Amino acid sequence: MQPSLEIIYLHHSGFAIKTEKHLLVFDYYQDPANSMTDLLDQGQTTYVFSSHSHGDHFNQEIGKWQKKVAAYFLSDDIIEAGGLKSVDDCKLIYMKPYESKEQADIQVATYGSTDQGLSFLVNVDGWRIFHAGDLNWWHWKQDTPENIKAAQDGFAKELALLAGLKLDVAFFPVDSRLEEFWAIGAEEFCRKVDVKHLVAMHSCGKVWQPAAEFPEPGKQVAVWSPGEGGQSLKVLKSEF
Repeated sequence: MQPSLEIIYLHHSGFAIKTEKHLLVFDYYQDPANSMTDLLDQGQTTYVFSSHSHGDHFNQEIGKWQKKVAAYFLSDDIIEAGGLKSVDDCKLIYMKPYESKEQADIQVATYGSTDQGLSFLVNVDGWRIFHAGDLNWWHWKQDTPENIKAAQDGFAKELALLAGLKLDVAFFPVDSRLEEFWAIGAEEFCRKVDVKHLVAMHSCGKVWQPAAEFPEPGKQVAVWSPGEGGQSLKVLKSEF
């Protein structure tokens, strides 16, 4: 049988991913469909990730799951924000950008961000999964020319470190507040990185629909843009 995984949209940049043996939870913030109650009871080895301390990416609620969680991989800026309270230290793995950690049968590498914290690359059960956190080309058109240029340069610097990666699934911001520039980061990311399935996140109230030839003619990437918590997608493993 062809390997598969299931992605469950929680809210904003929050997702749960079920592989053959594992449950991964990224950037839990809210769960209006109450998906986590059932997911945590299914008995898979569970790992929880938080890319930074901003309130729309990190919620102390995840600490209540600790009896069902093998480990928490957290950006180290969360320590400065007070840490994850009431969780055993042995389950807390704080990471800086550009580090690698291994826990049992999962490998986690971190990259940078163009906002706060970091982004995650996870290798588990034969899947390569990337969660960008707030890594994006943040082109705010009302900003100063200097800041717009700095945002472009900062994103290009991070993208140069990611170029050439082969990813089964990548979660990446497509923020509607950027108006006509809301997908430029995702487009450039998918041009430089070999992505099989892109999942749009951080859309801030609007569902993004990619162009027919996203990200460019001659290079097609499958895209999922969930709109409501509890929606799910099954992804089949495909060769690069």
